[in-house]
Amino acid sequence: MAINGWGAPRIHSELMKLGLEVSEATVPRYMPRLPSDPDQLKRWMVFLRNHKDVIAAMDLFTVPTASLRVLYGFFAIDHSRRRILHFNATFNPAAAWVIQQLREAFPFDTAPNYLIFDRDAIFSTEVVRFIKAMGIKPCRTAYRSPWQNGVAERWVDGSCSIM
Repeated sequence: MAINGWGAPRIHSELMKLGLEVSEATVPRYMPRLPSDPDQLKRWMVFLRNHKDVIAAMDLFTVPTASLRVLYGFFAIDHSRRRILHFNATFNPAAAWVIQQLREAFPFDTAPNYLIFDRDAIFSTEVVRFIKAMGIKPCRTAYRSPWQNGVAERWVDGSCSIM
């Protein structure tokens, strides 16, 4: 949040000029936050409730392995039944790999009307273009708003806590 045009980077640089050694990542923690817009929350909840039969979500999560490598898990989940449509894992995720997973998750004419996903860098413009080409309307969540993709986030929290 910016206070009269003063975002975290500008406040950080002013603190550095004053001789205060502080990390730029620390500054936003102490900045006042605007309360969330209740109308925006209501609109999103109405959208989810009204379209749950035609919404799917996708997400990536990480799992550390015994060999100290990081395994990336991808999944697509149906909102109405909370059923996993597709799951796969790789050590080297890339946009082309995500596109292949989407092909496998939604074969033929089984694609949902809407696909909810977060702002992970792997879901690049190339992935978004492919989603649109499949006839799906992409719905990215807002920054730092995992509640907007709650079905997928709850599945990750539940499945990863079992491991």
